[in-house]
Amino acid sequence: MIVVVDYGMGNLRSVQKGFEKVGCDAIVSSDAKIIENASKVVLPGVGAFRDCMRNLEERGLAEPVIRQIEKGKPFLGICLGLQLLFEESEEFGTYKGLGVIKGKVKRFPAMDHLKVPHMGWNSIKKTKEVPFLADIKDESYFYFVHSYFIQPEEDVAATTTDYGLEFVSSIWKDNIFACQFHPEKSQSDGLKILKTFGEFN
Repeated sequence: MIVVVDYGMGNLRSVQKGFEKVGCDAIVSSDAKIIENASKVVLPGVGAFRDCMRNLEERGLAEPVIRQIEKGKPFLGICLGLQLLFEESEEFGTYKGLGVIKGKVKRFPAMDHLKVPHMGWNSIKKTKEVPFLADIKDESYFYFVHSYFIQPEEDVAATTTDYGLEFVSSIWKDNIFACQFHPEKSQSDGLKILKTFGEFN
């Protein structure tokens, strides 16, 4: 059972529909017990880091998510769901994340020729072979919407993307795959990632 974590923020239904399109059953839930019993966990996210962490903690969902990761259950983080894995973010101050991955979340620097947020289609460059990207060609395009990017302090980078600077656009560590881009909004290649995750053992 794939469980999409509902903490009151994010594009939950579109992620669920993405899995349905590729023949994978997924439910949206804010029930800690259901999350604890999931075979796979998906943490999407849209909004501010601070608000998302507060909602996760107030609803008692942060610990179940961390426990599932520690148990080795396949985990997919999308957009803010990637950033929340890190130790802290500088969005609207300094706020602690789930602390699963060492590193920080930083804002894109002001650049005259680039708009923030980074919004639209951009390519990804593979830095290592990752099971969840096995069917994705290098330099494929995915859809992004974000103003902040991750700076891992571990060797977890799976892909990078260039937007004025080269940033890590997805990570892979053990049972964790998480991406800054939105697979559910990235047409056929995005659906391939959801399908691979849904079928991953």
